[in-house]
Amino acid sequence: MAGAAKDTPERPAEDEITPFHASLVLFIGKASGAVTDPVAGFFISKSRWTKVGRLMPWMLACTPFTVVSYFFMWYLPPFVSGRAAWYLTFYCLFQALTTLFQVPYSALTMFLSTDQKERDSATAYRMTMEVLGTLIGAALQGQIVASAHFSHHCTVNPPVNTTDTWHDTPSFPDPSDPLSHQAKVYMIAAGVIGGVYLLGIVILFLGVKEKDDPYALNSDRAIPFCKGLGLTMKHGPYVKLTASFLLISTAVQLEQSNFVLFCTHAADLRNHFQYLVVTILVSAAVSIPFWQKFLQRFGKKCAACGISWMIPFAVMLVTIPNLILAYLVAFVSGLSIAASLLLPWSMLPDVVDNFRLQNPHGKGHETIFYSSYVFFTKMSAGIGLGISAAGLEFTGYKPGMCRQSNDVILTLKILIGVVPAILILVGLFILLFYPITEESRKETKLALEVLRRSHQSTENLDDHKEDTSV
Repeated sequence: MAGAAKDTPERPAEDEITPFHASLVLFIGKASGAVTDPVAGFFISKSRWTKVGRLMPWMLACTPFTVVSYFFMWYLPPFVSGRAAWYLTFYCLFQALTTLFQVPYSALTMFLSTDQKERDSATAYRMTMEVLGTLIGAALQGQIVASAHFSHHCTVNPPVNTTDTWHDTPSFPDPSDPLSHQAKVYMIAAGVIGGVYLLGIVILFLGVKEKDDPYALNSDRAIPFCKGLGLTMKHGPYVKLTASFLLISTAVQLEQSNFVLFCTHAADLRNHFQYLVVTILVSAAVSIPFWQKFLQRFGKKCAACGISWMIPFAVMLVTIPNLILAYLVAFVSGLSIAASLLLPWSMLPDVVDNFRLQNPHGKGHETIFYSSYVFFTKMSAGIGLGISAAGLEFTGYKPGMCRQSNDVILTLKILIGVVPAILILVGLFILLFYPITEESRKETKLALEVLRRSHQSTENLDDHKEDTSV
């Protein structure tokens, strides 16, 4: 977005979107998306069953508007003074619409099957496709917009009376109308990604069929949203799961958002960071099936230990910056990130089943659980970005500079080494008290099957009474 609105040095400064404006747009947009989560959960929980399901209409309805908002988020408006407001409007709209898709899409797992193994497999498949989608989207967008970026080199050119020997020497091609070229390139990229959006929703609609709540009696009433949210926040397994992965997700966010900066400024690997990012994504995508097999055999709490694998390697990279070690850290980080992505979404259905067993005469609580968890995942992303931005701003980080101060380098080392390690260890410690084990999952499954049979018997008895009275 900022790149689409970036001007050349010859243009006046007031024509540019400043880093402050870009940060403000991102912060407000993320906040609006987080606020939308409970609102989306409220309205979706009130939805009625239709011919295509209860969740599918929301995803079908919001996708076209999501595509339009995404396109205009990368469109360069003809006016100048209101560009920040333009991008803020469409970014907030995009975040809100994405939430209206993400909440029912995430909760859809609960309406595909009642079998725990089948839901775990569906979750693993979904997370694998999400990581691959991220990789494909980044590759498509990156290749399309590559020609819109000027080359940037760092050279040693010591001036008189200074000890700083590193200077930025931007190399600009002769720009007859570079802004117009950038705008067209970003619009093409936005159109391509929008087409991918539409292709995805068509595949989802044709390939996925919702099943109505199999445990609810026809006479059961949906839990009121506010009451259900209160019960959710008091449900012990959910509280422990959310608290644990709130910390773990924040650690992963810190690792992801600062890894490139660390490789560029602290490890002197600026020519390799693109390949390091690809290594992380490929490692994460490939390892999700491995983690799925691992948690099926050894249990989900045991699989959580894989999240801590990145800690020793990240500490080694901080203390001994090395190219080979950087690729090893990227690979292991991908393994840990895959575990941190798969496990909470695989454990959340177990929490919902546990809640169902304790509240057998309510329904519609699935979207409450999922919307509130989506809210906490966005909160973790916001916390991670806030910690990074505050730390780098406090130590004097200057975007675009080839060499940063020693304080900035030390901060980057702390942000990818010390802080994530502490957050992950505390999160895993909280997860030790998570009460749902593999044995309790089996007991819950059997109890819900008994509950279902008793519901069927009750419904058949009611139907027989009605027939007799007639």
